[in-house]
Amino acid sequence: MPSTPARPATSGADLGLPVVRPGDETAPMPLQMAPRRRGKPPKHFADLTPAERVASVEAMGEKPFRAKQLATHYFQHFTSDPEQMTDLPATTREAMATTMFPQLIRPTRRLEADGGTTVKTLWHLFDDARVESVLMRYPNRTTLCISSQAGCGMACPFCATGQLGLTRNLSTAEILEQVRAANKSLAAGEIPGGPTRLNNLVFMGMGEPLANPRAVIETVRALVAPQPEGFGMSARNITVSTVGLVPAMRKLADLGIPVTLALSLHAPDDDLRSELVPINTRWSVDEALDAARHYFEVTGRRVSIEYALIKDMNDHGWRADLLGEKLNARGRGWVHVNPIPLNPTPGSIWTASERAVEDEFVARLRGHGIPTTIRDTRGSDIDGACGQLAAEEDDE
Repeated sequence: MPSTPARPATSGADLGLPVVRPGDETAPMPLQMAPRRRGKPPKHFADLTPAERVASVEAMGEKPFRAKQLATHYFQHFTSDPEQMTDLPATTREAMATTMFPQLIRPTRRLEADGGTTVKTLWHLFDDARVESVLMRYPNRTTLCISSQAGCGMACPFCATGQLGLTRNLSTAEILEQVRAANKSLAAGEIPGGPTRLNNLVFMGMGEPLANPRAVIETVRALVAPQPEGFGMSARNITVSTVGLVPAMRKLADLGIPVTLALSLHAPDDDLRSELVPINTRWSVDEALDAARHYFEVTGRRVSIEYALIKDMNDHGWRADLLGEKLNARGRGWVHVNPIPLNPTPGSIWTASERAVEDEFVARLRGHGIPTTIRDTRGSDIDGACGQLAAEEDDE
């Protein structure tokens, strides 16, 4: 569907409202599309297709069915420990596990909130790059927020991860290891509430997922593959977030895997969004929304629009109206908006919108018929909420 021009926006200054610009608070950083490091981690069982797994065990002199046994241990029992693989020959068990399951990530810090039902883990990778994941248990579901890059090159000034710059992309197995560790912890009953399973997964940790498309797509394939070939999750319970890499959004749509797409928009006008989300200088608001609408048309999956509400910067009522108009210009029933009260980050004096302003923003969107729900900010007290992940070490 072609872009539909929206009416010219009235500025906050024209209305006599406080106007804050990103440049008032943070010196702009350049977009960084190329990682600083390019070293590859050791090849891992989770990097391989089912056929490659068979070929690998045969190359070790083992029977082809050993590949399925290894897959069962990894994807169904959530273990890579040879001592737990008692159905494998004792004489080759250790060598097989060591070769197929090299250690890619190791936990170095664990922080808890919400009575232990929110857990943020700092992982060190093989080259000492660092990432974080956040596991959240709710009364009726569990959600894991995972990282796809060490750092992020998108340079969004209000996001702690974006201010780190991009260290490197993660491999498929490095991403999947975060998932396996969470599954293992939940199955063992380590999170209050007793043993359970992972229900939802969001690519909303460190990094821009669609800037690491090959690893993210292969991760999604492994997540949805039936056990024991994968984790057996429903694609509908997986969310891939993006700041608006339009060509990659369209490629994701054409893959036909009906994950939920979340577009981090944060402003409906190019003038402000180009400062808040620098990738907007390459692909505009309208181009990003057109790609999001294309995703809905191809997959039938309603798109989420993420919108961090920042006091006096992007929370004006006229911006809510402009957003509602732009979304409705592309049809009805295809989108849901998640306003997110800004989570604080070290060194920033930007703050979340006041409650009355937040309520007005939501009311205006709903007045346009746009389904709108304020997003949960769980984990903010351990810097585990959206925009807070910075992979910091203990001060000790």
